[in-house]
Amino acid sequence: MAKGILQAVLVAACLLGLPLLGAWSAGHPVSDYLHFPPRPPTVTAAPFSWRVFTIDALLALAFFAWLVCLLRPRARGMQARPRPQRRFPAWGWGAALALGGFWWLAWTRQPWFAPLQAHTFTPLWLSYIVLVNALAWYHTGSSLLTHRTGYFLALFPASALFWWYFEYLNRFVGNWRYLGIESFGPWRYSLHATLAFATVLPAVMSTREWLAGWTWLGQGGCRPRLRVRHPRPLAALGLGVSAAGLFGVGRWPEVFYPLVWVAPLLVILSLQGLQGQPTLLDRHADPWRLVALSMLAALVCGVLWEMWNDYSLAKWVYRLPYVGRFRIFEMPLLGYTGYLPFGIECAVIADLVARACAGRGRRGTPNA
Repeated sequence: MAKGILQAVLVAACLLGLPLLGAWSAGHPVSDYLHFPPRPPTVTAAPFSWRVFTIDALLALAFFAWLVCLLRPRARGMQARPRPQRRFPAWGWGAALALGGFWWLAWTRQPWFAPLQAHTFTPLWLSYIVLVNALAWYHTGSSLLTHRTGYFLALFPASALFWWYFEYLNRFVGNWRYLGIESFGPWRYSLHATLAFATVLPAVMSTREWLAGWTWLGQGGCRPRLRVRHPRPLAALGLGVSAAGLFGVGRWPEVFYPLVWVAPLLVILSLQGLQGQPTLLDRHADPWRLVALSMLAALVCGVLWEMWNDYSLAKWVYRLPYVGRFRIFEMPLLGYTGYLPFGIECAVIADLVARACAGRGRRGTPNA
């Protein structure tokens, strides 16, 4: 119990305090980052730079090439899964119809729907989550919704807290801002945002569950063999690097903004390593397939997030330093690279939720 409290305090100190410390060291008032509801970010994005764009594009191409190498099927020994002897469930058809309906409402401006026009995100994504669970059930006979219901439901509140943290980091980097909700007061904003944020982890994890049913996917090579003889010193180094990154997010946001999607992940993994706890990858039979599918799931959801956002009334727009051109929907092209480490981050947080559910089950509380 005390160990868990200590870990929570350390995580909170790193994740919340270091960006504030960086901003304070730059001479910015700390109160500017604690206002609620959040004020529009005041960070001015640096102008486009071909040099930075080219370097980042080459790195992104290398990373995507590695992902494709991981995802490709093995050349030999792979057998096709037989066609399922089951019908697509009625609740899946209902979700598909709801998805189409809310998609239409999000992209059109029906007069009778005007009072609710800014609130299409949550029902649209709830429909998608149910639909992708239906696809997983149809393909494999199981899904998070039907077979791990407790864990599936626990992902929603965890997801809300998870994304609220990224909203906190965005106060320092100002990479995105919201339009169409300027009239929302604090309570309406809080409810609207929390409901929307609660769909992130269920969407990514349900998509990964569906992708995992395709046994040929993620069986490729390019699997580094990591043999760490001294994990604790490496974890300490990782914690130091991630702490410096979070400090940099507050101190030099135009340079360190990409670490918004990497540093929190390193903090969690490093603290697990320092305490001798097995990480998600240590406990998985095929860790590199898990990594590949997590990244792919986040990328699939990312494309859908950006596409459905494009013509919605309540939407977000981006301002990325140095690389803010060549947009696909509202997102600059290189911005999609951030979905890959974000997928791993989602997997790590979802694993913590799964452990909590399993722990409750061992204590006699109804389990997932």
